[in-house]
Amino acid sequence: MSNQMIKSWAEVAPRLIAVAAGREPADCVIRGGKLVNVHSREVLDGWQVAIADGRFAYVGPDATHCIGERTEIIEAEGRYLIPGLCDAHMHIESGMLTPAEFARAVIPHGTTSMFTDPHEIANVLGLEGVRLMHDEAMMQPVNIFTQMPSCAPSAPGLETTGHEITPEDVAEAMTWPGIVGLGEMMNFPGVIHADPKMLAEIAATQAAGKTVGGHYASPDLGPAFHAYAAGGPADDHEGTCEADAVARVRQGMRSMMRLGSAWYDVESQITAVTEKGLDPRNFILCTDDSHSGTLVNDGHMNRVVRHAIACGADPLVALQMATINTATHFGLERELGSIAPGRRADVILTADLVTLPIERVIARGRTVAIGGRITVECPHLDWPDHARNTVHLGKVLAAADFEISAPDGANTVTAKVIGVIENQAPTKALTADLAVEGGIVQPDEGAGVAQIALVERHRGTGGVTNGFVSGFGYKGRMALASTVAHDSHHMIVVGTDRENMALAANRLGEVGGGITVFRDGREIALVELPIAGLMSEDRAETVALKADRMVEAMAECGCTLNNAYMQHSLLALVVIPELRISDLGLVDVTRFEITDLFEEA
Repeated sequence: MSNQMIKSWAEVAPRLIAVAAGREPADCVIRGGKLVNVHSREVLDGWQVAIADGRFAYVGPDATHCIGERTEIIEAEGRYLIPGLCDAHMHIESGMLTPAEFARAVIPHGTTSMFTDPHEIANVLGLEGVRLMHDEAMMQPVNIFTQMPSCAPSAPGLETTGHEITPEDVAEAMTWPGIVGLGEMMNFPGVIHADPKMLAEIAATQAAGKTVGGHYASPDLGPAFHAYAAGGPADDHEGTCEADAVARVRQGMRSMMRLGSAWYDVESQITAVTEKGLDPRNFILCTDDSHSGTLVNDGHMNRVVRHAIACGADPLVALQMATINTATHFGLERELGSIAPGRRADVILTADLVTLPIERVIARGRTVAIGGRITVECPHLDWPDHARNTVHLGKVLAAADFEISAPDGANTVTAKVIGVIENQAPTKALTADLAVEGGIVQPDEGAGVAQIALVERHRGTGGVTNGFVSGFGYKGRMALASTVAHDSHHMIVVGTDRENMALAANRLGEVGGGITVFRDGREIALVELPIAGLMSEDRAETVALKADRMVEAMAECGCTLNNAYMQHSLLALVVIPELRISDLGLVDVTRFEITDLFEEA
């Protein structure tokens, strides 16, 4: 039963009324449990639930009158009944999985609703990529809503994406059945300076009565932040401290606190509720980005709720932040997020509200997972060939494409270097004195300076932008190439040796995208991501194993950095300071301008 196929409350109201009144039997009754009511924030011992046509019909002390000969009886045996968990902000592509395989991975963890922003694929395939994600999302047995991406390119004038998103695209997407709002408005300087294109996208969303997603990645809580709030974004997930969370809620925005694979922003912000005592209904939990390994080994929204409780949140409050608060924010409070009449029958049975074992998951009235094992199919879209053929290099690359010529007659140069910082998204703008041999600037393994190249892969221009990066600690002759390169998703190659860099880049051209590690001229790890160069149709377990091997291969090449691949994939993210690389050159993100590779002599 897809999103399109679940009948509306109005359509099934006659049956829901008849079941609740005892005139018709329910499809299913759950009894013998303790119901967690997120509207009243209380646990109702012994309350029973009757389900009909995928929605809750009766929720009350005794559903005996709803039981007929064919009614399925689920004995809760003292377990708690909690609403299915909702992820308020996330990118499916970060798991390197298609929507179907992402759903398969998270359903056993109790996630029954996701609010997804496919802005990675939007950069590669434009509006059509969003439509393909939306269409596969609508086929799933759980609720996957799509937010129309807002910022492709994320930094106009500093990068070239595969496609550009326009206000007209946004207006069209607002008419699609599974579109729930506008994806995170990352171009916060654009909003602050009243950029007509950004405001037109926000206006189109507001005119459709949908929710505008925010992304204010700045610590400045002065007039700039107030100007951003005045522009219309309704939530923000970029806060990192208590003051950020408080500021957003005071402006009528929802504070989205994230625990992803690399983001740890719940503990530092939830004190706004647990210590300052602010009203928790305006705080929401989300993941933002979860790698396949996290989904397989640690969980999804269940992991976030457990973490919030471990950080001092009342279990019922933490559950509200992952259910009803999310539904309310997107205007879906009467559709999902609670166990109440008329809502989609998304419910989890769990023995404990603190450790939150996910023992049985029911979505739209049918059991979709038991004891951590999925019990339904997650249908795949038939992805078109051009969505699988997105790596266009324009030529076979050679070592010479990665040569960096020195200024005439120079024996040494002072080069600008992108400095990677462990466990952080920002980089440092560093410099290094590098040797010149035969007119070519050389990386410096002793100083930890490797080469970085951005290879254009959308239009087949054959363009390569070269520069330097430090912090990975690579040794020997190696290269790592990836077509996952936020947000424009060209190809990023980092290496100590130009021959290996060419081999790695050409290999991704062959397999249609992904990540590869070369050492001493041979491939030692490969993660194939044939859909848009971002996603695999394999199971999460398979992708996680390949990704684990990739991390091992990076370590074998001398890398000691935690979360090093995440750092690699963000090196072209030209909206986060201080220094990045794009198809147009080296980008100074403190000034938002292209800068020279060498310092003036």
